[in-house]
Amino acid sequence: MTPSSHPAKTSYLSWRSKSFRGLAYQAIALVLVIALGAYLMHNVSLNMRVRGIHSGFDFLSQSAGFSIGESVVPFDSDDSYGKAFLVGLSNTLRAAIASVVLATVLGTAIGIGKLSRNFLLRTLCSAYVQAFRNVPLLLQLFMWYFVMTELLPPVTSAIQPVAGLFLSKNGLQFPIPVWASGQWMTLAGLVAGVVGAWFWTRQATRHLYATGRLRPSFGPCVAIVVAGTLVGWLLGGSPSTMDIPERTALSIVGGGSLTPEYLTMVIGLAIYNASFVAEIVRGGIQSVPFGQHEAAAALGLSASREIRLIQLPQALRVIIPPLTSQYLNITKNASLAVAIGYPDLVSISNTSINQTGRAIECLSLVMACYLTLSLLMAALMNVYNKRSLIKER
Repeated sequence: MTPSSHPAKTSYLSWRSKSFRGLAYQAIALVLVIALGAYLMHNVSLNMRVRGIHSGFDFLSQSAGFSIGESVVPFDSDDSYGKAFLVGLSNTLRAAIASVVLATVLGTAIGIGKLSRNFLLRTLCSAYVQAFRNVPLLLQLFMWYFVMTELLPPVTSAIQPVAGLFLSKNGLQFPIPVWASGQWMTLAGLVAGVVGAWFWTRQATRHLYATGRLRPSFGPCVAIVVAGTLVGWLLGGSPSTMDIPERTALSIVGGGSLTPEYLTMVIGLAIYNASFVAEIVRGGIQSVPFGQHEAAAALGLSASREIRLIQLPQALRVIIPPLTSQYLNITKNASLAVAIGYPDLVSISNTSINQTGRAIECLSLVMACYLTLSLLMAALMNVYNKRSLIKER
C-alpha cells in the first residue's frame, strides 16, 4: 500500500468520531436531566404559590425560637435557624466520629478473636457477632436507652466507680481541666508527640525492611507522645486546675458531662457496627495466603507480631473498601438519634419544619449535609486505601 492510499484521519469534531459522539450523547443527557429538574422545581414552586406556601432559604437568618438541650457551642432560642442546623450537624458529627473509632477498635479485636485458637475466646466472639448483627439497630438503641434511663440509679445515688466520676440516669459526669492559656502549649506538645510517634513508626518499618530486624514501636511511641505532652505542659506554665464534679443533695455540679441520649447513640452505634467490622477484619485476615503464616512461623514470630506485621498489613487492601461502606453506614445511621430524643441534624430539621413549614428546604439541607459527609469520608478512605496498597513490581 502506498503512502497516498492510507485512509484519511477522521476529525475529532466529526460525527463519525467515536469520542465526539460519546461526548455529544453525554451532553444531551445532561441537558435533559437539567431540563427535567427545572420543570419539576418550577411545578413545585407554582403549586406552593397557589396554596400560599412560602419557599426559599431566607428563614435561616430568622430567630429559631426554640432551645437545644445539648450542643457543643452555646445556643439560645434567639439564635438563627442557620446556627441551629450547625449545632445539629456538630451533634451528628460528635456521635458519628466517636462511634466510628469505638466500632473500629472493638470490631478489630473481635475479628481477630474469632480466629483465635482458644475455644472460649473464639466462641464468645462468634456469639457477640451473631447476637448484635441480627438485631435491628433501632431496637438496640431503645434497649440501651432503657438501660440508661431506667436501670441506672437516680442522680442522688449515682454510681462512683472512681473518684470524680459519676454515672446515673442523668448521664456521665467527669473531671475536666479548667482552660487556661497554657493549655495551648499542652495541645501543641501532644500534636508534636503524635508526629514524633508517627515518624518513629516509619523509621522502624524502614529498618525492618532494610535489615530484617524489628525495632520496638508501641512502647517508644507511647513514651514519645507522653514526653511531648509533658514538655508542652511544662512550657505552658504547668496548668493543673481541674473542674471536678461534686455531689450535692439534689444533683451533681461541676465538671464535664455526657447525656444519656449521647451515650446511647455512641454505645448503640459502636456495638452494633462492631459486629460488621469484626466480620470484615476476619475475612480480610483469612484472605492472606496460608504460606504467609508458615513463613512467620518459620521466622519464629509470635502470634501477635504475625498479626501486626504480616497479616493485617496485607489484609488492609481487602478490609478498607468494605470498611469504608460500614463507616458511611455509621454516619447515616446516626439519623436514628431522633428516636431517642438526641438533638441531631434530623431532629433539628423536624423542629424547623414544624415551625416554618419549609419542608423541602429543610430536607434539602439535611440531604446536602449527609451527602457531603459521605463523600468526604469516602474520599479520605480512598486516599488511605491507595497508600495501603501493596506496591508490586
